[in-house]
Amino acid sequence: MTQLEPDLPGDYADALTTLKDLVREAQYRAQRVVNTAMVELYWNIGHTILQRQHEQPWGSKVLERMARDLRAEFPHMKGFSRTNMYNMRAFAAAWSGEEPIVQTPSGQLSWSHNVALLNKLDV
Repeated sequence: MTQLEPDLPGDYADALTTLKDLVREAQYRAQRVVNTAMVELYWNIGHTILQRQHEQPWGSKVLERMARDLRAEFPHMKGFSRTNMYNMRAFAAAWSGEEPIVQTPSGQLSWSHNVALLNKLDV
């Protein structure tokens, strides 16, 4: 253990360890919340695409244009590629139950893990 400065209390190292653990746990919880929100967003985008395509068939260029327009509107966000738009659509098609996506295990997986699972499915 490191040598403590003489004016620090004897339990300082333990207190610091406790605080570090609290920060790490809060960071982990925040990451989970952000991940769940992102997966839910991607499912909702895919679901909207499915609904619109069901009502009126879209040509192959529509998702490409949509991806470009979303990137232009939200330049700070990643994930709006043409390929990812198709992944979102496939995701919504694969998990189309009545329960919200965040209630299922897939809502606890990262987007890249969901895409990896989708690639294994025949959707």
